[in-house]
Amino acid sequence: MKLVSLLAVALISPAAMAAGKPCEELKSEIAAKLEAKGVTGYTLEIVAVDQVGDKKVVGSCEGGEKKIVYSKN
Repeated sequence: MKLVSLLAVALISPAAMAAGKPCEELKSEIAAKLEAKGVTGYTLEIVAVDQVGDKKVVGSCEGGEKKIVYSKN
């Protein structure tokens, strides 16, 4: 449940909502927030919208053309 709460925070944060932000910058910001909360053993990946599938989206970037997805290692 803690992880779900952290992801929810990442989803509603201003950084995650900034669709026009460069993907690498947003990915770094999300990673920093997760690590500050003690989350370990995860991967953040930048993918095209059509490659998201059932992955957990934690950010949108490059005008909404790409998404940042989270997976637990």
